[in-house]
Amino acid sequence: MRRWLDETVVAHGRLPLLCFLLGFIVGFLLIRLSVRLIRKRVRWWPGNLRAGDVHIHHMVFGVVLVLLSGIGLVTLYNDGVGTVSALASVFGLGAALVLDEFALIYYLRDVYWEEQGRTSVDAVFVALAVTGLLLLGFHPLWLLDVGDIRHDRSPTGRTFLSLFALVNLMLAAIVIAKGKIWTGLFGMFFLPLLFVGALRLSRPGAPWARWRYADRSRLMQRAIRRERRYRRPVIRAKIFVQDLIAGKPDAVAHMRVAAEEELARTVVPAPAPPHPIGQSLPRIHGHSRRTGAD
Repeated sequence: MRRWLDETVVAHGRLPLLCFLLGFIVGFLLIRLSVRLIRKRVRWWPGNLRAGDVHIHHMVFGVVLVLLSGIGLVTLYNDGVGTVSALASVFGLGAALVLDEFALIYYLRDVYWEEQGRTSVDAVFVALAVTGLLLLGFHPLWLLDVGDIRHDRSPTGRTFLSLFALVNLMLAAIVIAKGKIWTGLFGMFFLPLLFVGALRLSRPGAPWARWRYADRSRLMQRAIRRERRYRRPVIRAKIFVQDLIAGKPDAVAHMRVAAEEELARTVVPAPAPPHPIGQSLPRIHGHSRRTGAD
């Protein structure tokens, strides 16, 4: 462990990133412990903080911590790795408080203990995954390190780097448009996943299905059948982990019921795109609009 820390983290200047990750994990675990104790109404644990009749969400403290530590990082980035690492820890703590209530920001209402509140846990998982990959030394252009192309300053090298990055981003955009968020995320670091995700069938409720499958009912039904078949065990496993970490929502009594409810809610055909502006409207049973006198 010490050797990995010295050779992989410190030697490559990733100590601030590690401190950010540790601060993020500690902040998320502590706030989840706090809210679960509050939910159980434990007497010896302080309850929700209020200013009169207003409930102050912990997201507010997270925004303040992110703002202050971010200003400190911008101002003191030349003051040594120790100062930067300490500020990165505070930044990670604040980011955890903010993302723990990401669902509130997304839905613009308090859904912390509702089914939609699981969005916050998804956001936390994404942040942990991206930070972990960066900490391990992966980055979206790591394949170019094989021939040291990424550090080639020649016009040819710069052109190839730009084209490679553009293709990478375009494939990631296609995969995400197909509703495969995790494939697009990890594909940015492992390029073959992007090719697989771009060639595979879209999820039925994704924007890609709306654009490409609206007039192709057989393809849409195939996407729905495939989604229900393969997503069911994945959703059950995800809900189990979410309940284990974040607690069960008020409206969900069991993991199997929650999985079926999410499948029924999310695995639906995407709505057809609106008609292009200027497209003529269909005639209505022989009646047409007239102009001028009869």
